Amino acid sequence: MFSAMLPYLRDHYGNPSSNHSLGWQVEKKLAEARDKAAELLAAEPDEIIFTSCGTESDNTAILSALSTNPDKRHIVTNTVEHPAIRVLCEHLVDKGYRVTTLDVDSEGNLDMDQYKRSLSADTALVTLMWANNETGVIFPVEEAASIARERGILFHTDAVQAVGKIPISMRTNSIDMLSLSGHKLHAPKGVGVLYVRKGTRFSPFLIGGHQEKGRRGGTENTASIVALGKACELAQNNLDRENIRVKQLRDRLETGIQQQIPSTRVNGANANRLPNTSNISFQFVESEGILLLLDQLGICASSGSACTSGSTEPSHVLRSMGIPYAMARGTIRFSLSIYNTTEEIDFVAESLPDIVRRLREKSPNWKSRAAYANA
Repeated sequence: MFSAMLPYLRDHYGNPSSNHSLGWQVEKKLAEARDKAAELLAAEPDEIIFTSCGTESDNTAILSALSTNPDKRHIVTNTVEHPAIRVLCEHLVDKGYRVTTLDVDSEGNLDMDQYKRSLSADTALVTLMWANNETGVIFPVEEAASIARERGILFHTDAVQAVGKIPISMRTNSIDMLSLSGHKLHAPKGVGVLYVRKGTRFSPFLIGGHQEKGRRGGTENTASIVALGKACELAQNNLDRENIRVKQLRDRLETGIQQQIPSTRVNGANANRLPNTSNISFQFVESEGILLLLDQLGICASSGSACTSGSTEPSHVLRSMGIPYAMARGTIRFSLSIYNTTEEIDFVAESLPDIVRRLREKSPNWKSRAAYANA
C-alpha cells in the first residue's frame, strides 16, 4: 500500500485539478482509483465521490437527503448505528426533525415489521448500517432499500464494515447512497467514499471548488486516494479468502475461547455476521482489564467502536441487544483480516483463559457465584 502512495508523496506532487502536466499525471491516477472503487461496489465511476472518512460520507448523505427534501422532517434509523449516524440524528432532533430509532433483538437483528410501520409520507431518509461495527451482524439493507424505494423514500447505508468483507453490487439493489472508509480496507486513515446513485438529487456538504464534479469541494488527498484504489483492488481479489479462510479463523477463535472459559457469550452468534468480526462477553470481569493484559502480550483488541473508546459503560449496541450488565461490561471485540494466521488465533485462545481467570479471582461477584455453586 505504501509503495502505491510513495510516488504521490515524493515525485508526483501536482494538483489534480490544475491545468498542467504535473496535474494531469495525478488526475489520471485518481481516475484509476475511482474505477477500482466503483468495481468493488459494482457501480459506475461517476457515482463515486472521494471524502475524508466514513463519518464525512455519512453526514453528507444524511444532510443531502434533508436538503433535497425540505418539506419532509422524518428520518428512520436504528438503535445500534455508529456514532457518525446516531449522534448526528440526535443533533437533528434538536433542530426540529423527528427520528424513529428501530429496535434490535437479543442477537442484534433488525425488527423489519417495525421498520415497515415506521415509514410515512413525511420520511425523507432511511439510514441503516449494512453491518454492525461491534458485532458484525448484517442487516437486510437490500430488502429495506427496496421497500423504501417503493414508497419514494431515499435510502442510505453506512457500509464501512461491510465493504470488502462481503460481495456488494450496487447494480442489483435499490440503495441510493453508501458510505465506506478507507482504513477498513487497509488503506490509510483519512480517506473514504460516498457512493451516490446516478439520478439521485444531491446537495454537497463541503462547498467550494469544482472538485468531484462540484459535489465535494477541497483539494484531493491524492496519495491516500491512490492507496484507497489499490486497497479496493486487493479487497476485490481477496473476497473469497475473506469469506472462507477469515471466517474459519473467527470460528476457531470463538470455539477455543468458549471451550476453555466458562460464562462467556458470543454476541450475535446466531445471526448472519461478517466473517471477520467477533464480539465476546465475559461475565464478572471488565473489558479494560482484559484489554490491558492482552496488550502486554502484544494482542490488540477493543471493547467496541474506536469512536467510543474511553467509556467504562457497556456500549449502546450491547444495551440495545439487552445483554445483562455483568456480561456486557466485560466485552471484547476482535477484528480479523486475511493477514492473520492460525498461530496468532491459537495464541489468543491460549492466552485468554489465564487472563480472565486472574481477573475473576479479584471479582467479588465471581467469588460469590463460585461459593454459591459449590455450596
